Amino acid sequence: MVIDFHTHTFPDPIAEKAVAHLSKIGHATAFMDAKRGTLLQSMRDNHIDVSVVLPVATAPKQEHSINALSASLNGKDGLHYAGAVHPDCEDVGATLDNIKDSGLFGIKLHPDYQGVHFDDPRYLHIMEEAARRGLYIVTHAGIDIAYRDHVHCTPDMVLRVLSELGGIIENKLILAHMGGYELPGEVLEKLCGKPVWMDTAAVLDLYPEKCAEIIRKHGAERILFATDSPWRSQKQYVDLLNSLPLTRKEKDCIFFQNAEKILINA
Repeated sequence: MVIDFHTHTFPDPIAEKAVAHLSKIGHATAFMDAKRGTLLQSMRDNHIDVSVVLPVATAPKQEHSINALSASLNGKDGLHYAGAVHPDCEDVGATLDNIKDSGLFGIKLHPDYQGVHFDDPRYLHIMEEAARRGLYIVTHAGIDIAYRDHVHCTPDMVLRVLSELGGIIENKLILAHMGGYELPGEVLEKLCGKPVWMDTAAVLDLYPEKCAEIIRKHGAERILFATDSPWRSQKQYVDLLNSLPLTRKEKDCIFFQNAEKILINA
């Protein structure tokens, strides 16, 4: 079984425009378009059983429509969705209640696209309230290729959040990109062993040896297989994880067992 814990889709009418915009500002090439049907075809072609879709609200006014669409599609055709919350949300409690009541497993934050630092008080409030409701928090971590001059979620910021919120968000925080995109040294030094999850999105092809080192130090039981589709190939990432010097038990943890625990327990 394989669960891809980090993918992105857009509604068909805006998918092409959205990917073109993100490709331009990030100087990146998408592996495929970001339509739901294309992701489902990739899953069928590459034996991916479940994909988790992570939408981002770049303005408060987007929250309602994003979360309504996510709720309507959640659990269908092997797709599970996170909810979207913006740091300037007018009613955090009501928004999170709606996400929880809709059956979504958690929320996605993106400090770069939402224009705040990860340890911003608004995020702290959102994360505390989300965790109290049993929701998981997925965040972009490390450098973002569209905003290289300013890192909005560093390992030090993650440590401050963990210190500030104590045990409230322990085991509820999921750091994308193996804890920090293009920051594997800092992740190894500062975050390995902390009560957080990490996913493999968009980094397995960049520095596979460092990824293996992080997995060994952090523990395979806290790592989630993820691609960042449409920016990475699901087939390539399955092959890359299988090529790492890990035991079958460790690979099973990463490929699906850890993700099952999150999706079932949410």
